[in-house]
Amino acid sequence: MAISYMDYTSPYVQFTYDLSDNLFFKKNDRNYINALSIKQLNTLGNVSLLDIYLSTGNIVEPHYHQNASELVYCVSGAAVVSLINPFTQELLNFPIRPGQVANVPQAWWHYEIATVDNTHLLAVFDAPIPEFIGGSDLLRLTPAEVLAHSYCLDEAKVKETLAPITRTVFIGPPHDCKKYQARHQAADHTAHIDQSHGHPAYGYSYQHPQKYDFPQQQPVIIGNGRAFANSNGIG
Repeated sequence: MAISYMDYTSPYVQFTYDLSDNLFFKKNDRNYINALSIKQLNTLGNVSLLDIYLSTGNIVEPHYHQNASELVYCVSGAAVVSLINPFTQELLNFPIRPGQVANVPQAWWHYEIATVDNTHLLAVFDAPIPEFIGGSDLLRLTPAEVLAHSYCLDEAKVKETLAPITRTVFIGPPHDCKKYQARHQAADHTAHIDQSHGHPAYGYSYQHPQKYDFPQQQPVIIGNGRAFANSNGIG
């Protein structure tokens, strides 16, 4: 049930908003996210959304929302929504095209990968401000010696591998990821799109970049979770 504490007689009551006025994150002109929460539209109850634009192979990094479920709706293009079922320990991949949705239960690990250019997704949350815990944050904030000890890894190699991760990724791979650029250019010449499954036949949609560059956006702490906000709320 939506809850709103707005005084509807107030002269400041809001019923409409332009999402382009609240940029959450921008990688480039084809990969960016706009956001809407109660801080932009004060008549909202327990609902918020992210307006996501992606080009082929770009990924909303693996993450979870500890305070919200997420319904991903495909407006245009195509994407694969992937999530891990914590009860069965299965990785599930759901290709979606315009008019189709994929649902991510609260606090489940998931990510979205665009499989064609000009992909537009709406991510709708059942919380006024969804908290975001990104994989990049878990990797960069957990001490390398703890990861190495936990999983019997070479600590020096862990440090070297994770050293470039200094901020939250949001949309990967980063614009200066040389490995992704080379692979993407080669794919442009040789790949074809499997229309029935909605993913490139050459399959790099499911591969993850190993080098990262990071946005300027900085997280703020909300309770025990993480949300990303500027003076206008999310984004």
